[in-house]
Amino acid sequence: MIQQESQLEVADNTGAKRVKCFKVLGGTRRRYAEVGDIIICSVKEADPKSSVKKGEVVRAVIVRTKNYIRRNDGSMLKFYDNSCVLIDDKNNPRGTRIFGPVAREVREEGFVKISSLAPEVI
Repeated sequence: MIQQESQLEVADNTGAKRVKCFKVLGGTRRRYAEVGDIIICSVKEADPKSSVKKGEVVRAVIVRTKNYIRRNDGSMLKFYDNSCVLIDDKNNPRGTRIFGPVAREVREEGFVKISSLAPEVI
């Protein structure tokens, strides 16, 4: 469950290391985002020679959460960190590589390119 002021790790090679969520997209009073949802973030930490700079406003899709993901078959999935992948206006990933596993819900939400770049889809 990601909400305003939540800080997330960045799981791609754009150069951003940590971002802070300040808007959850998908409704006027929507407060929480789950895996596969799009959020608006501000870059808090970035590599000095990267395409993404500190303070830049970016769009991201959540790929891992510490909160349990409940599935229809009754299983529950939990990750060690809250992570996201930066995307452009056409919902394509800005980076060329994705680090760490990605939940299957990301592919079901329509982010097929992100799930194909990931080393493991759980």
